Amino acid sequence: MSEKALLIPERFDFGYHKEFTDQYQKLLEENSITEIALDFSRVSYLDSSALGMMVLFQKKAKGKNVSVRIRGARDSAKEILEIANFDRLFNIS
Repeated sequence: MSEKALLIPERFDFGYHKEFTDQYQKLLEENSITEIALDFSRVSYLDSSALGMMVLFQKKAKGKNVSVRIRGARDSAKEILEIANFDRLFNIS
C-alpha cells in the first residue's frame, strides 16, 4: 500500500484550482498509489469551490481505485467539512 500526501495551502479556494488539479492528476498517474491524503494541517479557510474540487478529485480517484482521506483538519476548516457532510465522502482523521 502506497500513500502520498497533498499539502493544502492556508487558503483553499478557486485560486488554488490549477495547482491542486495538476498535483492530484500527477499522483493519479502513478499506478503504485493506493491512497492519497489531503493534508489540511495548514488550512484556515476553504470555500465552496474548494469543496467542489475535492468532490471532483474524489470521483476521479475512485475511478482509479485510489482512496482519499483528509488529515489534520481543525477549527473552522474541520467544521466546514463536517457541515458539508464530507465525512460521508472521505475518511477524516
